[in-house]
Amino acid sequence: MQRCSGTIGIIAAALAKAQAQLVNPEKSLVGTIRSEQPSGAERAFRYAPLSSGLDIVRKTLSQHEIATVQTTSIDETAGIVRLSTVLAHASGEWIASDWPVCAITETAAPHRMGAALTYARRYALFTLVGIAGEDDLDAPDLIAPTTPSARTELDAGKTKAAPTAAKSNLLRIFQLVVRQRSSQVLNCRSSRKPQPLCATD
Repeated sequence: MQRCSGTIGIIAAALAKAQAQLVNPEKSLVGTIRSEQPSGAERAFRYAPLSSGLDIVRKTLSQHEIATVQTTSIDETAGIVRLSTVLAHASGEWIASDWPVCAITETAAPHRMGAALTYARRYALFTLVGIAGEDDLDAPDLIAPTTPSARTELDAGKTKAAPTAAKSNLLRIFQLVVRQRSSQVLNCRSSRKPQPLCATD
């Protein structure tokens, strides 16, 4: 899959101006990551809901004639549902990214698929426009065990369970995709041809 139009000079300039105005959405929700070890401590992190990020992104990018489009497709070969996020400029130039959502089998459980899709939409969009929507999980204060009182202070009374199932789904999918990409790289490593500006699948 092509990741951008033939030229991206105009949209790059417009996006640079938009990014100067973009701000990170408020991290108003709190999630927890449970340790896989029985004696392991939970870690809490703050994150911004997709809705608040969309409000900021749409308002800012529209001022620079950039639209956001997110669509899904089914990859029968990999056995996963994919999310495509596109930034389209009025000039006709565009930039896109591809993100795995969940295994096709998850479509039998709409609530699980929906959670994974929301998670993927947030990460894909925030990454493409260059904003941060959640805490750095490597931060020292997030490694220590958290208490109920600490969580209350952290989210100012707005606590919501993190989509841990979606995280697990994405981890499994990433492992599958990495294995596929690795085999492709090994097959193509002997080639010395210059790589194009935007990668294609």
